[in-house]
Amino acid sequence: MVPDSEPLDGALPDPAAYLAPGATAYAALTRIAGLRPGETVFVSGGAGGVGSLAGQIARLLGAARVIGSTGSAAKAERMTAELGYDAVVLRGDGPIGARLAEAAPDGIDVVVDNVGGEQLRAAADAARPGARLVLVGTLATQLSAASTGATAPVELDTFRLILGNITLRGLTGVDAATTAEWRERFGAWLRSGSISFPHTRIPGIDRAPLALRELFDGRHVGTVVVEP
Repeated sequence: MVPDSEPLDGALPDPAAYLAPGATAYAALTRIAGLRPGETVFVSGGAGGVGSLAGQIARLLGAARVIGSTGSAAKAERMTAELGYDAVVLRGDGPIGARLAEAAPDGIDVVVDNVGGEQLRAAADAARPGARLVLVGTLATQLSAASTGATAPVELDTFRLILGNITLRGLTGVDAATTAEWRERFGAWLRSGSISFPHTRIPGIDRAPLALRELFDGRHVGTVVVEP
């Protein structure tokens, strides 16, 4: 069977940019969370394919403060220098809840969660009244050797969620209209230099398994593109 294909329409200046998962980040922030100017945003897994664009998009949409999480100091430095983040919480550098409370002392309005687990619980605890949490990924369990990857259990204080009118919603796909809107805005932002597309190009389709392993190992920032 021939896989589905789509001709490039010239909306983006770099053909590789069509592989960016930015539509997911854009949909999470605009369609589900309804990010408003002046709000505080937290993106777990902020150096990944979705996260590396989510921080920049949140900044362009008017977020007052953008916080991310990652697993290495080198990635954290790039996130604050290049990817729109004001602060980064390092995984493994003490309790994530306490570190997030330090980074967002006034609480969080919007969460784009790519990780789940302890980070989702910390984000829910830091959520302000009326906060919107968008669940995009479950890397905490997907990358765990003890997990099958088919479930991602986490314990949340539902009483607090109810009292705070806090919403959680999963995002599994992006519709065609949102994708088209994203491409138009992404192309304009790329051409103006307002946004970057962090990615690593790995030549040789035979190296695809290596690229996947390096992606799971957290070797790269942003999207990994395997070229023929």
